[in-house]
Amino acid sequence: MTRTDATVLRPHAEQEYAGELARLAEHDDRPRPPGWRLSPWAVTTYLLGGELPDGSTISPKYIGPRRLMEVAVATLATDRALLLLGVPGTAKTWVSEHLAAAVSGDSTLLVQGTAGTAEEAVRYGWNYARLLAEGPSEQALVESPLVRAMRTGAVARIEELTRMPGDVQDTLITILSEKTLPIPELGAEVQARKGFTVIGTANDRDRGVNELSSALRRRFNTVVLPLPESVDDEVDIVSRRVDQIGSALELPETPAGLEEIRRVVTVFRELRGGLTADGRTKLKSPSGTLSTAEAISVITSGIALAAHFGDGVVRAADIAGGIVGAVVQDPVSDRVVWQEYLETVVRERPEWLDFYRACREVS
Repeated sequence: MTRTDATVLRPHAEQEYAGELARLAEHDDRPRPPGWRLSPWAVTTYLLGGELPDGSTISPKYIGPRRLMEVAVATLATDRALLLLGVPGTAKTWVSEHLAAAVSGDSTLLVQGTAGTAEEAVRYGWNYARLLAEGPSEQALVESPLVRAMRTGAVARIEELTRMPGDVQDTLITILSEKTLPIPELGAEVQARKGFTVIGTANDRDRGVNELSSALRRRFNTVVLPLPESVDDEVDIVSRRVDQIGSALELPETPAGLEEIRRVVTVFRELRGGLTADGRTKLKSPSGTLSTAEAISVITSGIALAAHFGDGVVRAADIAGGIVGAVVQDPVSDRVVWQEYLETVVRERPEWLDFYRACREVS
């Protein structure tokens, strides 16, 4: 296992959690599918956290329904690919990275889907200098991350699958169904080794952008990742990630304060749900997603403000600007939604008076 460089801003999952993966492997006596580093049980324990027989603990990477993770892991043990679907901020990328790290020990075989993703990113390309000098050859071939995963029996990841053009998406069909990639220029093919599979992620809100063809969708088993069920779950997620990010960024130690985290989470949940927590007041929802990831960003920014420009304690004034920026994506319609929420909900909560004043100031 490669040792983590202390100067790296964000180590890969298999580097950051190398100790946990090693302990799981040591205590893992259950059957492992061909090519897997851990058993499905151990992969699920790595994702959801737990206690090992020696008393050591595995930290949770995902907080949510256990059954969803069991279905996702079981899918990877079959011949079907896995598609993680959900609205922005539901940890699709995070889960796919940790699944790849636990199953094959390598989360870096990644294709980033965009409107400009070319077929070569999924299949293969050519070193044109060598191609012109030598003609088609193995040495001139530039393998995609998927081809490398096929050769090594590893997990390949495709981010934002539905953002890729339809014709590029369809290059996956042969790979996923036949587990083979023909290279007609060389009269050869790449056959996937045992352990190879693909994890794709897709944004729920991108439906209609580049819909998956029915032929391709049949080759994926889809798991929909929901938003956190309760305020407490979301507060727990935000707290854990803020601590991790603050440590990675080497921010001065500044307690985020569960009160401020809960306040940010409550605001986001009420606005995206269109209803106050007590169920009494219906609200207009802004155009943005107000995801858990954005809540993490607001709190992390608040910690930086409090540490460098405040007294080291995160207060309402430190998070107000971040919240307003997250909510007001459209300067016209979202500003109306925010002002209405501020005056009809926030102002009526006596314990939120400091927050109301801070938001009024930055608004």
